Amino acid sequence: MNERLRTSVASLELAHPVMNASGVLGYLPEHVDIMVSWGVSAVVSKTFTKEPRRGYDPPIIVKLGYGSLLNAVGLPNPGIEGLKPFAEAVKSRGLPLIVSVGGFSIQEYLNVSVAAEESGADAIELNMSCPHVKGGGLEFGRDPSIAFQLVKNVASTVKIPVIVKLGISDKLLETSSKVLEAGSKALTLINTVRAMSIDVFSFKPYLSNVFGGLSGKSIHPIAVWATYVVFHETSADIIGAGGVFTWRDAAELILAGARAVQVGTALVYRGSNVVKNISAGLCRWLRDIGARSISELVGASHKS
Repeated sequence: MNERLRTSVASLELAHPVMNASGVLGYLPEHVDIMVSWGVSAVVSKTFTKEPRRGYDPPIIVKLGYGSLLNAVGLPNPGIEGLKPFAEAVKSRGLPLIVSVGGFSIQEYLNVSVAAEESGADAIELNMSCPHVKGGGLEFGRDPSIAFQLVKNVASTVKIPVIVKLGISDKLLETSSKVLEAGSKALTLINTVRAMSIDVFSFKPYLSNVFGGLSGKSIHPIAVWATYVVFHETSADIIGAGGVFTWRDAAELILAGARAVQVGTALVYRGSNVVKNISAGLCRWLRDIGARSISELVGASHKS
């Protein structure tokens, strides 16, 4: 990998800026070889909760016609007992592991975070923005005071870096500032956006859960905006997520202030080589504009 692509976020050293987004694969050991084959610079797990979750009944994913997905999977995972075997599989491949942590109370987030650290995670990503699970996630991320308490509890207990994944809300800037104040070392911006789709012949919503989270190309400009405004106000380490299909999408987020990016829906639409293609495109971009490293371009649009 080209040395000019090296970057760091939340004290994690990465060979290049492109990792997977939580939610595609990532809670069973047998998933690891597939994820590593994508060429990611770090492995991000699916969200783990304290107890096992079965998830929602199908249909849980709708492939939309404009490079987007609508999903309500329900955070299926084996619970904290599944953390250690998954972490061991990732560590055996020599990549940093970021464990996505979910919960329905501050104590549950704390329990899962501690278990993730004990299992060997290099960082945790607090999922405070899942739009389709009632009682958790989104509710925590929308209330700056609760978000502060949650992150304060976790960051003061674990030694590994805490990353907070936030979605779109009218208090995005306030919440971002509060979780950074509480000890978050980085932010992942953004998560899927609450949405729904209806079958015009059956008159019924496509998803069994009725509504879900919209991802892919349709939310990319929102992710660029969120990254830009939060970086402008906080200068935080940011992982940009939302509709990253090409190197241009990744470059936009980097110029807006992201130090790394996550790819999710593009793996469904563009296939398993999309991460490698994005990294190769970023190399060509650096060469074409005469930049020495990706790091010098982080937030460069704020200086133009």
